[in-house]
Amino acid sequence: MNVAERDLFDVNQLINLFDVEKLAAERMTPMAYEYVASGAADEFTLRWNRQALDALRLNTRVLVDVSRIDTRVSLFGLDLAHPILIAPTAYHKTMHPEGELATARGAGAAEALYVVSSFTTTPLRDIASVATQPLWFQLYVSDDRERTKALVQEAEAQGCQALCVTVDTPVAGVRNRQQRVNFAMPEGIQTPHMADAFALTKSLTWNDVDWLQSFTKIPVLLKGILHPDDAELAVQAGVSGIVVSNHGGRNLDTVPATIEALPRIAERVNKRVPILMDGGIRRGTDVVKAIAMGANAVLVGKPICFGLACGGAAGVAKVLTIIRTELELAMALTGKATLSDIDQSVIWR
Repeated sequence: MNVAERDLFDVNQLINLFDVEKLAAERMTPMAYEYVASGAADEFTLRWNRQALDALRLNTRVLVDVSRIDTRVSLFGLDLAHPILIAPTAYHKTMHPEGELATARGAGAAEALYVVSSFTTTPLRDIASVATQPLWFQLYVSDDRERTKALVQEAEAQGCQALCVTVDTPVAGVRNRQQRVNFAMPEGIQTPHMADAFALTKSLTWNDVDWLQSFTKIPVLLKGILHPDDAELAVQAGVSGIVVSNHGGRNLDTVPATIEALPRIAERVNKRVPILMDGGIRRGTDVVKAIAMGANAVLVGKPICFGLACGGAAGVAKVLTIIRTELELAMALTGKATLSDIDQSVIWR
């Protein structure tokens, strides 16, 4: 399917983020779909991310003035229109011919911050040239420290305003579904900033976090924190933020859902640094639940990839618009006019 044929798709057919995945499955190659949709091993954690969010019930209040809903949030000096960020995901050209350029344009149309993956299939400079909303960069630290330092400096030079360092992947998880389709990069698609998916460091430690912070000029967030003790060590290490993440259920299977880990981490951190959460976010009500449990913002990954596959930039923008609209409705229906109004009282006990 070429770009013109994809552009004929009417993204208004996309009603919710579950519909997006169903339609994307019909439009993606089996290999690309399995890469995006799959989790690790038996996929318990992948399922638990959703099930744990579904299990939380909302506690509504009535007769509150919700005539004006305000979803604005400030993160590291950035004033964002809403707390829904694009999570870093790899290989966008396997999902749409325009790849990360379309993702960046969709982010711009939907007023969303885009966290670009180290495994982008488009050079950072090209993404930055079309971006109209803030960019962050997700970093895998390789054993080649000079290459890593050069990549961080390239991200800074291209205007990325924060660095999300993935800390939960010293090795890749068991990816059986990817194995079954013999996942490999299609001919002609490259990852210009990462030569080898298996060249990741196996020895990333707190010393490396200190090393990164010794030269980077932008805030550092650690992505992949699930244990409160690690959250405490992160704060003590002076990082600017934490991303509570189980890698979308793609690494170690049977670790808890992120929404279950979040409140323990939020209690330990006690608002000393911002906390973000990813994993299973599909509804505006999920965003309310994450904020109620201590997150400042959320990241959405798989649905962005599916929206990209359905309609390029327009598909990405539609996914973000759907969940932002649902967030606004959920806030109104729970009697919360601003994000700061959302606290644990919104969760039914």
